[in-house]
Amino acid sequence: MNNPVVRMMRLAHSEGLTLPDYQTAGAAGLDLFAAIPDTKPLTLRPGGRALVPTGIAIALPAGYEGQVRPRSGLATRHGLTILNAPGTIDADYRGEIQVVLANLGNEDVTITRGMRIAQLVIAPVARAQIVEVASLDETVRGSGGFGSTGS
Repeated sequence: MNNPVVRMMRLAHSEGLTLPDYQTAGAAGLDLFAAIPDTKPLTLRPGGRALVPTGIAIALPAGYEGQVRPRSGLATRHGLTILNAPGTIDADYRGEIQVVLANLGNEDVTITRGMRIAQLVIAPVARAQIVEVASLDETVRGSGGFGSTGS
């Protein structure tokens, strides 16, 4: 399996922070860190949301995307998640990666500089060829939607 090369650029406001990295040999995601000022921690109230900068920009190779996903520990302990999870970073995007954090918990959560706030999974992308048709083939499920396959 070929591992894609992802070029990463540190932005000025992330100076001194760790670059995203895999925390274990078997980890699927690179941890992303909050690049907010030391002097201005961010407090997310219950039901609140905020766009949190990571201080990095990346160049993905053609045929790949970056998926920004929640960290399970933050979700379990604090009710923090990513509002648009998974967030998609397209291969042609060159701006700063930012994370839309939402506090679904019952208590304030303070985000500090260097805090691990999300994970970035690099994944291959299949681009579909769309063909308009007059009808679709029949299946056992048919048009059954939410909850139609059982509890």
